[in-house]
Order: sequence, then C-alpha cells, then structure tokens
Amino acid sequence: MTSINGKAVRKLVIACDAGMGSSVMLATQLRRELRGQDVTVEHSAVDSIPGDADVVVCHAGLAERARHGAPGRLIVPFTVYIGDPAIGRVVAAIKDGGDLSG
Repeated sequence: MTSINGKAVRKLVIACDAGMGSSVMLATQLRRELRGQDVTVEHSAVDSIPGDADVVVCHAGLAERARHGAPGRLIVPFTVYIGDPAIGRVVAAIKDGGDLSG
C-alpha cells in the first residue's frame, strides 16, 4: 500500500484517457481549490503520467493503467468528476496535512 502525507504532495496529476473534457475541468477546479498550497496540478494522459507525480487522480476505470504507468505512486480512483468524496479527501489532506493511502 502506498501512502503520503498531504503536506508532502508537490505534484498532483489528473490522468485521463482521451485528454479532453471532464478531466480538464477537474484539473482546473483543483487548481482553484488548492490555490495558495505548495502543489502543482497537472493534466496528463494516463499512459504518459509524469515521473515526478506524487499523487495521480483518475477515473476508476483507468486506475489499473495508472498503476502500471506510475508504479510506486499513490493512485486515487474516483467515479464522479465533480463532487466525488475521493477527490474531496485529496484536497482536504493537502490543505490540512492528513494522510492519503491507496
């Protein structure tokens, strides 16, 4: 099991399959929610996740591909692009210093 304290997250990657639409909007939303935090939010194709990503957020259907593309990184799957509790936990941990695991 991989885990990280939210305050240690420096790069959060939103990984998707097609590279457009809902995941881009999610990345924009997370940039806004995490403004003022020492974290970069990037959008990436699931098959091209940057090697320096600390946490990868992706749709549950892409989680296994993300695990293969970013071994050793925390993968946080979600089912709903807006308002998913998994995404809320990531934001809260980064802001408050809570632990994230997966």
